[in-house]
Amino acid sequence: MNDFVNPTIEYAQLWPILVVFGVACLGVVLEAFLPRGRRHLSQSVLAVLGLAAALGGTVYVGLDLHKFGGGAARGLIAAEGTIVVDGPTVYLWGLILVFSIGGVLLFAERRLEGGVSAFAGQAAALPGTEAERQASTQGLDHTEVYPLLMFAVGGMMLFPAANDLLTMFVALEVLSLPLYLLCGLARRRRLLSQEAALKYFLLGAFSSGFFLYGVALIYGFAGSMQFSDINEAVRNDASNQSLLLIGMGMLAVGLLFKVGAAPFHSWTPDVYQGAPTAVTAFMAAGTKIAAFGAMLRLFYVAFGSDRWSWQPMLWVIAILTMLVGAVLAVVQTDVKRMLAYSSIAHTGFLLTGVLGVQSASELSDGQVTSMQAVLFYLTTYGFAMVGGFAVVTLVRDSGGEATSFARWAGLGRRSPLVAGVFAFFLLSMAGIPLTAGFVGKWAVFTVALAAGAWPVVVVAIGSSIIAVYFYVRLILLMFFTEAEGEVASVTTPSLLTSATIAVGVVATLVLGVVPGPVLDLAGHAGQFIR
Repeated sequence: MNDFVNPTIEYAQLWPILVVFGVACLGVVLEAFLPRGRRHLSQSVLAVLGLAAALGGTVYVGLDLHKFGGGAARGLIAAEGTIVVDGPTVYLWGLILVFSIGGVLLFAERRLEGGVSAFAGQAAALPGTEAERQASTQGLDHTEVYPLLMFAVGGMMLFPAANDLLTMFVALEVLSLPLYLLCGLARRRRLLSQEAALKYFLLGAFSSGFFLYGVALIYGFAGSMQFSDINEAVRNDASNQSLLLIGMGMLAVGLLFKVGAAPFHSWTPDVYQGAPTAVTAFMAAGTKIAAFGAMLRLFYVAFGSDRWSWQPMLWVIAILTMLVGAVLAVVQTDVKRMLAYSSIAHTGFLLTGVLGVQSASELSDGQVTSMQAVLFYLTTYGFAMVGGFAVVTLVRDSGGEATSFARWAGLGRRSPLVAGVFAFFLLSMAGIPLTAGFVGKWAVFTVALAAGAWPVVVVAIGSSIIAVYFYVRLILLMFFTEAEGEVASVTTPSLLTSATIAVGVVATLVLGVVPGPVLDLAGHAGQFIR
């Protein structure tokens, strides 16, 4: 008879993620017992304090990682082998928490809607009914959005830290389910919001099915779900290649859906346009960071010994994603849809960085690693996206947010500061020098060239040129086009949205002019523990 062995949980290293889940559960309790009038302030303050505490804990854990070994990979495998706390994990946790704090500030904004939030007063009420009108006139507010956001953040933190396929699938569902709900809770344009939520849910469930079937096939191939065991099986077992390749492809479908890569991108423009803009900002940054972290860990650790099988697949998908995102963005007439297709193109650029993986022996001294390039690009992308969508919430007309290009004509003359800030974010996304986006693109293109993926880089440069066109077209519209008919005006936000935009501007400028410290920090994160 086997003796029972007590499981050991490394609370000292895992407490940032436990704080996030704990605050999410506490938010549910507050929702049940607090009077409705006191919930908004309590929930928003609790969420910000919880995320700030988790961010402080992440910094503390990161500074402590040197105790668990030196070299390229530092950290430990915790929670009975299911979670890895290493340099890349801690860096990704920090990014997710920073952008989540920005998300909470945008969620808490009330001045733009005349004293109420952007979220529906009563989600169960049918759009256009008397119940919805009553909820709106009474100023009812959906404060459940804060616990939902915290659960999504917890899933995002767990996703790139997972050390086995089962934990990765659980994290995928924990981050996805709250987002499906949040996308359908817009106060204005309820039908568009609910349509977005339904599309996201149905396609997301479909992609989760692919991922789960891939988990089953890889388990059949390796006899284990642990990444190290899968890597060992890939090295030694050549008899079940078809099982491995099909399972790897199905896992890739699930992850490529979450990052919005072509041909699994069809949900992105509809969801980005229909969801409340605060949710879009949070989702655009957080989901992409978490999913790319999980993709890097899966392909570098579990399937790192079989690069020649998955790299050609990613070549094709990266090229297709960049072209689809850049070309379709050109024909858009809605700011949020244009940013959505821009996000798809950025996914292609990030996949270009993922392709640049090389063994340590092939790297020269001081060369940017694939991991370093992708982490830095995710940093620059997140600040530009959160800041850009935060600016979109300010431009409004009598019907709420005005996202049609025609309403933005002449905005630079009516509100030069807001238009200038948005133009700066667009220039960063385009990769113009002296912005963070330029350094990010330089990093991912460099590592891809060093790994021999020059055809992908050629397409990436061509897509970047196309992208410059549609970004500059919107800038010209704002500053050099006369307004015709009804136009949008800029509503003065509270300190919450202003702070989010200001941090985005400063970070985008600093990372473009002085990228060295953050590049070094991304490099210091090292490699994944295998």
